[in-house]
Amino acid sequence: MYRETDGNIKNSVDWWIILIYLVLVIAGWFSIYAASFNYEHATSMFDLSTRAGSQLIWICSSCVLGFILLKLDSNMYDIFAYFIYAFFILLLLVTIFVAPDIKGSRSWLVITSTVRLQPAEFAKFAVALALAHFMNSYGFKLLSAKNILTIICLIAVPMAMILLQKETGSALVYTAFLLVLYREGLPGIVLLSGLCAIVLFVVGLKYSDINLGLISLGEFVSILLIIIVCAGFVFNYGKNPKASRYIILFLVGIFGVAALVFYRGYEVNWGLTAIICMGALMAFLCYLAWKHWKRIYLFIAFFAIAGMGFITSVNYVFEDVLQPHQQMRIKVALGMEEDLMGAGYNVNQSKIAIGSGGFTGKGFLNGTQTKLKYVPEQDTDFIFCTIGEEMGFVGSTIVLLLFLALILRLIFLAERQENSFGRVYGYSVAAIFLFHLTVNIGMVIGLMPVIGIPLPFFSYGGSSLWGFTILLFIFLRIDMSRKTR
Repeated sequence: MYRETDGNIKNSVDWWIILIYLVLVIAGWFSIYAASFNYEHATSMFDLSTRAGSQLIWICSSCVLGFILLKLDSNMYDIFAYFIYAFFILLLLVTIFVAPDIKGSRSWLVITSTVRLQPAEFAKFAVALALAHFMNSYGFKLLSAKNILTIICLIAVPMAMILLQKETGSALVYTAFLLVLYREGLPGIVLLSGLCAIVLFVVGLKYSDINLGLISLGEFVSILLIIIVCAGFVFNYGKNPKASRYIILFLVGIFGVAALVFYRGYEVNWGLTAIICMGALMAFLCYLAWKHWKRIYLFIAFFAIAGMGFITSVNYVFEDVLQPHQQMRIKVALGMEEDLMGAGYNVNQSKIAIGSGGFTGKGFLNGTQTKLKYVPEQDTDFIFCTIGEEMGFVGSTIVLLLFLALILRLIFLAERQENSFGRVYGYSVAAIFLFHLTVNIGMVIGLMPVIGIPLPFFSYGGSSLWGFTILLFIFLRIDMSRKTR
């Protein structure tokens, strides 16, 4: 016997999520007050003319908005998913042409002199709803070419429009949906290929200035990594450990002979040696495909070819596609440049602030780096440095554990959904929170380039808070409508 849990809010909503949400939002409010506090002109947290006061208004309105979302019919989100998606795509398009230029981007719609909205923050839940609706259709199969193409378009269209607004960070958030597709059956090789692309980009760029004959050191190392990954694919997906061993032994043998020749005093073209190894790998994979009549070997060969094309295009993308400030941020993150007074200034000051907090922190409103305004954007993108300085390692760990609890709880709720719509949307919410958390903390502590995305519930801004609130509370409403025994 089943019963509907879609009754009153008190008995059906997941109160653990609500509790974590409230704790994070309130902690964010205190952090914004601390980050914007001025000793010379001290004001109350409730002063509506200050950053903290403005955030309080957004917090109150977000709570009202969340309550309204919980009272709406849960079927509405499924039925109107495409209409919501189309509306925000149109809004993103309009933003490109009517938004003013603010700090180099055209992503903010100015409503009044004090109120601005960023459509990119709201488009995330629209894309999540559209994906969930599409993947919940009758007879849906993820690996169908038509379905894959449709999903790519649903994600790529808003990404392209946000890129046209010159908001690279906001556009990259949409790559988080790949984690959702992985849960729904996307082969792990796709995600691994994405990770390989990141590694190849970093390695190829970082060591691009060192020449090894025909290619650079970065390209040389990238080729070796591609060969090793292909050997792993042959072992795991081709189920052929013997062939995998042959690839590794051949690689070791060729470079062993080359190293011996080099140490005997003869000149060795290491770049040419790597290219010969890659050519031998391609020939061997084609042989395996012909011998065993398995397409997986052709796919692995295609991966190798795509990898070679990717590493040869790294310099072009970096030099001709990325903006100068983006290039400098990447160089600083990779240790290729320091530029402590330029592109690396924010990160350097943020690391100083977090490090000065020590184990227990300097105490609320006692941070020196943040109070003296050494860290730019310290109440928005770099607000975590305020937490680190004033609350120390202990406070920072508590915040991270709260986010971890939120994400794990979202995954738990997503897994208990009865249909694909609720599960896909729930995983979309978890993936977006995970991406924001990872990238924001990573850039604040210098592990990732500065791309400018907010820390959920902490960074100052109404669009961000409303966007995350809508994203979260729609899922809570969907979860309320489930059936239990």
